[in-house]
Amino acid sequence: MICQIDTNNGIPIYEQISRQVKFAIANGSLLVGEHVPSVREMATSAAVNVNTVARAYRDLQAQGVLVSIRGTGLAVASDAPEKCRRERLEMIRERLRYIMREAIQNGVTSEEIHSLVRSEWDALTGEPPP
Repeated sequence: MICQIDTNNGIPIYEQISRQVKFAIANGSLLVGEHVPSVREMATSAAVNVNTVARAYRDLQAQGVLVSIRGTGLAVASDAPEKCRRERLEMIRERLRYIMREAIQNGVTSEEIHSLVRSEWDALTGEPPP
């Protein structure tokens, strides 16, 4: 698992790591019981400080996403996939809310928003939205 860090997006690096681990769990790239890279491995691959990765992993443990396996490291908790899927949808919902508020404030209609979503979905995925 390699995290893509963007130092210019305004999201703290530890939070980017945490989100990417959650998204990997939510989409099935990381499975229940599977170990995440060690703090040092993740720090090296993401080119960040080990303390930053350690903070992200501590937060993930506190949220019940990762569990410590004595002698082997951190692994995905049994209830993490459902938790991460819910959180992923909530993060997306918050971003959509922000965009929709901006659209409403600027007089964009519901039909225009629906049309934009459909065209962007098609452009990004090559398939129509569900």
